[in-house]
Amino acid sequence: MQNKTPFTIAIIGGGAAGLMAAITAAKEGATVHLYEQNIALAKKILASGNGRCNISNARLSTTDYFGEKPEFVDFCLKNFTFEQLQKFCKSIGLFLNLLDDGRAYPLSNEAKSVALSFESAAKSCGVQLFTEQTVTRVEKTEAKFYLHGEEKVPQAYDRVLIATGSEAAPQLGGSALGYAIAESFGHTVLATYPSLVQLHLDSSVHEKISGAKLEAEVTLYLNGKKEQTIKGDILFTKYGISGFAILDISQKASQALLNYERVSIGLDLLPLFDRQALSTQLLALSQSLGGYTMATLLSGLLSIKIAATLLEDAKVEPSTLAKELSIKTAKQIVSKIKDWRFEVKETHGFKHAEVSGGGVSTAEVNAKSMESLKCKGLYFAGEVLDIVGRRGGYNFHFAWASGYLAAKEMANTKF
Repeated sequence: MQNKTPFTIAIIGGGAAGLMAAITAAKEGATVHLYEQNIALAKKILASGNGRCNISNARLSTTDYFGEKPEFVDFCLKNFTFEQLQKFCKSIGLFLNLLDDGRAYPLSNEAKSVALSFESAAKSCGVQLFTEQTVTRVEKTEAKFYLHGEEKVPQAYDRVLIATGSEAAPQLGGSALGYAIAESFGHTVLATYPSLVQLHLDSSVHEKISGAKLEAEVTLYLNGKKEQTIKGDILFTKYGISGFAILDISQKASQALLNYERVSIGLDLLPLFDRQALSTQLLALSQSLGGYTMATLLSGLLSIKIAATLLEDAKVEPSTLAKELSIKTAKQIVSKIKDWRFEVKETHGFKHAEVSGGGVSTAEVNAKSMESLKCKGLYFAGEVLDIVGRRGGYNFHFAWASGYLAAKEMANTKF
């Protein structure tokens, strides 16, 4: 460890960005105090990836991120690559498992390993951890920062990092506190919205087939125009629809809903078939298996629950005998199978969202240092900023990278 710099740093938030920043700044020789409102650190890390923690992705690019200025992530990604994260993790005893699609997980396949490694590293570097400490306000007097919660923290700090995350998952500590602190220093906070979240449908169909799961192709339509198409699993629920394919389109859907746009989805339940081939197949089966009901005939292609409900929605009685199927009705059914349309009325909310879009405007933050352009010595990292990534470890990587970049600057830059 280097000789101590005269810099004292307060980090607000003990998640991915905060922990990375704390370890990095302490290794640079700074005195670091980390404040976390929860009783324990890294709660979102522990809950991520169904307890496995998709820690990063080896295939990183600006196109994986969204926000008013997605290019804000460029410097971060170039100056803290996946390889650098992998090397950093190894240095704190955490080994990664890289999958063929680029996603990276702890080799242990447990999020607990990530949380434990980062917390242990922070402690061994001399970071002072203050849990159950909610910081609600930060003030700057001359060149020093002071923290306030239930009472003023007597320690004066040279730099402060806001790494409080977003409103996503309030049950894990997600809140708007970071935004309020940013606004108190004159920062613009762009409207927030849930992302990587399930969708509510303006329909009763999903209630009838709740629990049905399948691989499908999902197309997102905004104001009637095709916006995005994703293949993946979908799950019908009592409130609407879930599954990885839905999470993947949810960022654009949620942002559009925030802007009062008309949002709908089209489901291709059998993407391996084209319309003509499927129509021909149905008509052929209706002749060879004429004694079957239409519900039974379709159950060889779709789940029984979905087959009957889809027929009803296509205005075809499920008990109709297959031999009565006409060319017109076959096209009607195929049209529904290949493009089952639903209006989206809202998301499943911040409580069920993995991350949040919107946040502190990146136009007011230095992309090369994460420092506020409004206030010297004030820094931001992670999800509190108006940057949101795709599913697959991208959000975690931005948290690690921005925390690392901010820490390097906080510990070494003289004003």
